[in-house]
Amino acid sequence: MAEPGKVSVVLVDDSVDVRTLVRMRLEASGTFEVLGEAADGEQAIELVIRHEPELVLLDVSMAAMDGLETLPSILAVRPDTAVVMFSGFSGDHLAMEVRELGALDLIEKSIPLEELPDRLLRSLRGAGAEAVADIPLPPDEDPEELREAGVDVARVEQEILDDHVEGFRELFDRAAIGMATLTVHATIVRANDALADLMSCEPRELVGVDYGRLTGGLGDVLDRHLETLRTSQENVATFEHPIPGLPWATEVRTARVTLVPIRDSVGQMLYVFAQVQDITAQRTAEEELHRTEEKFRLLVAAVEEYAVFMLDARGLVMSWNAGARRIKGYQANEIVGRHFRVFYPEEEQLTGHPERNLEAALRDGSFAEEGWRVRQDGSRFWASVVITPVHDDRGRHIGFAKITRDQTEQRENAENRLEAMAEQARLLAVTAHELRNPTAVIDGSAHALQMSERQMTPEERERFFRGIRSSADRLRRLAADLTAASQLQGGGMHFRAETVSLRELVRSAALRRAAASPAVHVEVDVPDGAVLRADEVRLAQALDNLLDNAVRHGSPPFSVAATVRDDQVELRVTDAGRGAPHELVPRLFDRFATAGATSGTGLGLYLVREIARGHGGDAVYQPPAEDSPTTFVIRFPLDAGDR
Repeated sequence: MAEPGKVSVVLVDDSVDVRTLVRMRLEASGTFEVLGEAADGEQAIELVIRHEPELVLLDVSMAAMDGLETLPSILAVRPDTAVVMFSGFSGDHLAMEVRELGALDLIEKSIPLEELPDRLLRSLRGAGAEAVADIPLPPDEDPEELREAGVDVARVEQEILDDHVEGFRELFDRAAIGMATLTVHATIVRANDALADLMSCEPRELVGVDYGRLTGGLGDVLDRHLETLRTSQENVATFEHPIPGLPWATEVRTARVTLVPIRDSVGQMLYVFAQVQDITAQRTAEEELHRTEEKFRLLVAAVEEYAVFMLDARGLVMSWNAGARRIKGYQANEIVGRHFRVFYPEEEQLTGHPERNLEAALRDGSFAEEGWRVRQDGSRFWASVVITPVHDDRGRHIGFAKITRDQTEQRENAENRLEAMAEQARLLAVTAHELRNPTAVIDGSAHALQMSERQMTPEERERFFRGIRSSADRLRRLAADLTAASQLQGGGMHFRAETVSLRELVRSAALRRAAASPAVHVEVDVPDGAVLRADEVRLAQALDNLLDNAVRHGSPPFSVAATVRDDQVELRVTDAGRGAPHELVPRLFDRFATAGATSGTGLGLYLVREIARGHGGDAVYQPPAEDSPTTFVIRFPLDAGDR
């Protein structure tokens, strides 16, 4: 039981960090007493039975048993307990859903935590809870006192972050492609208009629905993909399913779903971002193309786009056209009279796959498939194949007409489109994840300064201010990296050459790192008087990314050295860490190359290389050795000029 005059609370969230912050805020208010904490729904039910709290603050999405499943169980065992949902998701539809399940309120985790006790009291008071009848609501805070406590900066930064979050939500809601946020158990907690249109309903009707119910019987496929994402470090999963249609609809439509997990700092899956695209038109176009080809290919024996040839009833090649020579590589005298099984991979020859294709064509009137085929030189290509039995005027089977088209390029294009969709979804998810940590630091530091600034030592105040500055610097660099990456994607990064002091370039990078991380010391070794022609802003961005990479993944001592030799500039950033993981080294400078859930966006080193190449040079990685530290090197001409 709680102390008299306090509301007893059980906290339920699978993040230890979130529970710790919330506990501190609630207990510091003097109004709440936290009786217990749980990481999932099953633990929560046990604590509710044991402690009989007046209030449960319940997370929506958790790995073992999420909040939407837990809420009815809590109310079943303890009907008098007030339940307030605490969610990283937002939206009126989700709020309506949880209230229909019996919750008093839905509070978003983006709320400034100093407002949480007040918000909970108002929710309880609005529900007529006796536990808060005699507890006064806190008075409005005096803006002048807040300014004296040094909170204005934090408020301005909070407003800026809110603008970013609102922009992300607007992108989600107005996107032309269907989008949804799912719990780890596939329950929809947010859906945009495009997805609702696809499913022939309103967005609010999708909230609280298990997405597996929308897959036309393929819910087990969805569950397998979610389990794979939850138990591994896979970053994307894709599958297709039929789209539910209206009762009078005659067309069966198909959706392609791309799933991207959002993880916490230790890699645990928090929720899932889904993109849903209607690919019916694409499928219909492909099927129509196949039907058209079957009608007309035999009329164009000389065309080079298709391999068109005849087989006898045993499968021996009887004729050979120009397209067959181009696609398969054989001259007519090299292949006529041989069995057509030579066009198949060895493993399919051993299983009798070619012969079964002929049997199916004879039995069904035709046979069509796509698969790997082998050219005369042993190379493979992806083929679209149609085999049709041929009969004489008396109806006797005399052989087969076989038509083959090289579809390798089309297959690669389709795979590239799928990869681009997955990459886009992952960028949105990773950006949202990267915004969360600096937001939490700024919010927590601002609150601590607001509540206890007068009791703090100068060192403690400086530590909180450093946290705010460091987090703001991280957001600045994230924005710069995203802007530069979008410029590259949109047609190339532009460079503006000017006269640059090499010493000032390097020293400024070290000073920026010192301002962001005062505990980190960067040694600087650069010659006096060296002047170059380059884009100072771009080179500064490259150095900032290399130093950030060293500090985040390496160990001190850290250093930046610059040399000029034979009209070439060389910038070297070193640290004493273990270096990049061996498996990551071949793609270290590729876009979105990361080594785990906490490794950032994967854009930093990619931009370093592109900036170096934009100056006519390159960037290389040198792993640590017995006599040398982990090193990243940028080389480019002394006079890079405008590019």
